[in-house]
Amino acid sequence: MGVAAPHAAAAALGTQLSWGGNIAVTSDYIYRGLSESDGRAALQADLHADTPGGTFAGVWASTRDRSLEPGARYAFEIYLGHRFDLSSAWSATLSARSHYFPGATGEASDDFQELSAALTWLDRWTVSLSAIPNAVRYWYYSRLTRSPAWIAETTGQWLIGEGLFITGGAGYYRSTGTGPRRLAATGYAYGNAGVGFERRGWRVDVGYFLAESQAQELFTYPVASHRVAGTVSWRF
Repeated sequence: MGVAAPHAAAAALGTQLSWGGNIAVTSDYIYRGLSESDGRAALQADLHADTPGGTFAGVWASTRDRSLEPGARYAFEIYLGHRFDLSSAWSATLSARSHYFPGATGEASDDFQELSAALTWLDRWTVSLSAIPNAVRYWYYSRLTRSPAWIAETTGQWLIGEGLFITGGAGYYRSTGTGPRRLAATGYAYGNAGVGFERRGWRVDVGYFLAESQAQELFTYPVASHRVAGTVSWRF
């Protein structure tokens, strides 16, 4: 009987889980104002499970340019979180993510962990604050150290027609720094604006991206400024 009870509970949990995900092809893997595919196309995928209570977990992966630090062909992420329904229109989400670069050829690891809190109004507007306790710190093309980083972001979309949206977002990445000069605290702003079209499980997004040149002081990735990128995704 001691074995049957946990087995029954696991079976019940399995029937309550809902699964979903998406597959996407993007002309440029742009993340927080930086191109991790160096302006080339990337294939991305996500698979996640949700419980009726609001807890979710999943995995995400993307191809990337191997010539960029840390010399990995792929980026891989696992995440866990919980969504709190505050009202019929508002919700809050707490999540934790762990980002990996499998097969990296760099001498030191660039893997990092991230904690985030977000507030969402319907599916139209989200504001979030994230913390990376062990963010990797570069100075142009030289890897220096790790230091905490904070990221404030907001994204939104507005329905203007059947399946047609105006989209936009803005963010600020702040490295707290660990010392003077090259190790001093610094940051950069980034943003995007565009349009999206959604029909059934398919979605097409085209956006114009901007980012401050200071981003190059913190990362080796190309700054995605004055750049247009498009993405086609299928949600299942």
